[in-house]
Amino acid sequence: MTIPAVPREVRQDVAEVLVRYATGIDRRDWALFRTCFTEDCHADYGDIGVWNGVDAITDFMAATHAPMGHTLHRITNQAVSPNGSGVAARSYVDVVITAVDGESGVQAIGFYDDELVPTAEGWKIARRRYTMVRMTRFSGS
Repeated sequence: MTIPAVPREVRQDVAEVLVRYATGIDRRDWALFRTCFTEDCHADYGDIGVWNGVDAITDFMAATHAPMGHTLHRITNQAVSPNGSGVAARSYVDVVITAVDGESGVQAIGFYDDELVPTAEGWKIARRRYTMVRMTRFSGS
């Protein structure tokens, strides 16, 4: 069985949404972060939490990241396939979250399963499920 190809420009648009998501968090640019999600999005991050609506997930991310030091969200291996009137995307995420001291924190590795839909403002995440594969705590010497 052959799965229909998603046009290159759509795959590129999806990759740009994922980069905006990572950049929005890492720069604490919550206006940019909001552009990644539909108003009525559903985001399930497992044990971390579940949010309905862009306001809810943005408020959580802003509050959670405010006391942190630097964060580095790297999103790779975007696999995009047709999904109804939108697309589905699985991508890997490797994030380093440091405390203010810059020497302690966590590294979390997992993947996102996203459903994206076209909107007047471009592609946006309507549904997301995050699966954590591994989390490691680290501390300074």
